[in-house]
Amino acid sequence: MPLQPPPTSLLDKYYGDDAAALYIGRVRVTGGEARHGRASGVVMSDDGALDVNLRLPTELGGPGGGSNPEQLLAAGYAACFHGALTLLAQRAGIEIGNLVIDAAVTFARDPMDGLFLLSADITVVLPGVDRALAAELVRNTERICPYAKMFRHGIDHVVAVASEHTG
Repeated sequence: MPLQPPPTSLLDKYYGDDAAALYIGRVRVTGGEARHGRASGVVMSDDGALDVNLRLPTELGGPGGGSNPEQLLAAGYAACFHGALTLLAQRAGIEIGNLVIDAAVTFARDPMDGLFLLSADITVVLPGVDRALAAELVRNTERICPYAKMFRHGIDHVVAVASEHTG
C-alpha cells in the first residue's frame, strides 16, 4: 500500500481538561567513543527506526561527519510544519504543489547568563500560491504546529534522575 498523509480529521478540535497523548517518540542517547553524547553519541529510537551517529560539527571544534542535535530538531520542526500546512491546505481545498520547508536551528551563546540558547527559523516556499494566501496559510500553520507553539511559548518538561539504567 502506498504511503498516505494523515486524514484532515487530525485537525478537528479536542475538548478536554488534560492533554490527550496521541504518540510518544522515545529515543536513547549513549556516549559512544568519547563518552559524550554530543561529540560521539548514538541516538536510537525504541523501535529501531532511528539510528543516528552524533558528531560535533566543525564549527564547534569537532570532526563533523555525523548529525547533531540542532539538525535533528530542525528536521522535526520542518517535517511537522510541512505536515500541518499540508493538512490545512487540503482541508481548505487549496492546491499547494511542491511545498518546501527550510528550517534552521541555531546553537548560540546566551547574553543573559553567558551559557547557551537555541533559536529557530522557518522559511516556507509555496510556488504558484498567491503571496497573501501563502501568508495566511503560514500564520494558521503557526497556530497549530506543536513545534511552532513550543518555540513561541516553551514546552512542559520534566527532568528526572533514575536510580539505575533501565531497558
